Amino acid sequence: METNKNIKHKIEDTLEAMDAIGAVKVSPFFKDKTMQRLFVEKEEESLIWSWFSPKLQLVTLVCVIVLNALAFTQLNSNKYESDISEFAEVFGLSSDSEEISLFD
Repeated sequence: METNKNIKHKIEDTLEAMDAIGAVKVSPFFKDKTMQRLFVEKEEESLIWSWFSPKLQLVTLVCVIVLNALAFTQLNSNKYESDISEFAEVFGLSSDSEEISLFD
């Protein structure tokens, strides 16, 4: 039964502590100050990417497209294939027209 008395005592202490809580006094300009701080932080984030303007984005996109087009034309040229086969022959990586079998 002592535990019941201890629990009742703890409950009464808690309720008394709740009665002791008073009203909080807040500055009438609290909301305005908070909103200003929030907007200042958002402006700082926008300053980070401000240099990457839409004009610069367009120029970057055009450069990427041009580089891809040049790479594609170089990939399809015969010179590329001849350079690769020459490279393979120099370093002994080319396979001759004869296929070598392990079972012969």
